[in-house]
Amino acid sequence: MQSKKRWLILSHGFNMDGRAASQTITDKMPYLLEAGIQPIVFSAITGIKDQRFPHRQFLAWGPAAFRFDFRHWIANQHGRGFLYKLLTRTVSLLLAPLIGLEKLCLGYSSQWSWAMPAFIHGLGLIRSGQIDVVYSTGGAWSAHLAGLWLKKMTGVKWIVEVHDPLVIRTSPADDGRGKSKNRDAQFRQYLEKQITRFADFAWWFTDGALHYAKVRNTNLNTTAGAHGFMVLPGAEPPGGLKKDQVHQYSEHLNLCHFGSLARDRSLATVLYAIDDLLKKYPQARNQIRVHAYGAPLDALTNEAIEQFGFEDILIAHGRLEKDPLTGKSGREQIAEKMQNADVLVLLHGNDEWCAEYIPSKFYEYLWADRPIWGITHRNSQLDQMLLERGAYLSPQDNPSGIGMALERIWLDWRQKNLSSPVGEPIGVRQAVTTILDTVQ
Repeated sequence: MQSKKRWLILSHGFNMDGRAASQTITDKMPYLLEAGIQPIVFSAITGIKDQRFPHRQFLAWGPAAFRFDFRHWIANQHGRGFLYKLLTRTVSLLLAPLIGLEKLCLGYSSQWSWAMPAFIHGLGLIRSGQIDVVYSTGGAWSAHLAGLWLKKMTGVKWIVEVHDPLVIRTSPADDGRGKSKNRDAQFRQYLEKQITRFADFAWWFTDGALHYAKVRNTNLNTTAGAHGFMVLPGAEPPGGLKKDQVHQYSEHLNLCHFGSLARDRSLATVLYAIDDLLKKYPQARNQIRVHAYGAPLDALTNEAIEQFGFEDILIAHGRLEKDPLTGKSGREQIAEKMQNADVLVLLHGNDEWCAEYIPSKFYEYLWADRPIWGITHRNSQLDQMLLERGAYLSPQDNPSGIGMALERIWLDWRQKNLSSPVGEPIGVRQAVTTILDTVQ
């Protein structure tokens, strides 16, 4: 088995700056290379082409995925100025009828069709004897679909990294076995069953995700199915971190959130707590600032800003792209902002799937060595890791608990005595070691 070193890695979003689904695999690459793995990577055209090993980028064949990939490719090549707007709007207009037809006929998420070129080109490599192992990771489930087709067609060894749960449960009583009305969800249910049946090895990123996958697929970890296990993905220390930096308190308590926002993961939760805090400590009105990096504000956050008049309290910085003046990537700039924060806000969400999900940003927060305020939902594994590291912790469904945590943060900040992080960050080497020790 030690000779099985030639790996075909299927990752739709490989080398996309700041994307969690990209970082999960790209952070592993140095350790895979160190272990003697000889990778060939297949991805979409959305990321930067890697020069360390063969990296082939393919356009998806479906109109919706083509539009998505084209937008990112143009942004990488020419930025997001006038040319980007002109070309992307033109392509969107031309493809609109085809996208509507695709959605009507299939109803799948847009990136599904990338599986087709990945399969065709992967089949050629396998049949020519150049591949020992197919490793699909996502992110976009098209990588797993291509891996499934390659496994069925050739019998190649297939290992699967399930980045986010494929089956989204809706309540604690829901185990995900019921038939969904949504066609994309139905296909993801089918794909999970195929993975647990045909893959040689499959791993999930939380105890909860692995647990529910076993509940739905009783063949997992039997002779009739894949060997399933859990891996903490970790993260590499982002470039831009300064070693042994001493935190400087300023005139503001800076609460910083990084990553996507939505109605089920909203900074409105924090703004409501701030409104309650100001009733007790009016002087905090001019001293608390909330910074949002990496995504547009969600509707609930915007509503809360307007309701409370917090236009000066919440500062939306948006997505940080590569800076042409300094040459710093978005990820490097984010690392600097994290390290300068007073407290890093980790919003977990309020959906049932939180029981199976840990935000990838958590692992990057650990490297910043700043206090974390975790607002979490039904995930004892995440809660335990936060508590072990001295974090502030609040249950998402307990507004009074969130308010108490914010008050504690406020009082600690005033005394310049915010909770000091303890414990070590969770790197990527441990993840690669677990994977290699298991699959080899």
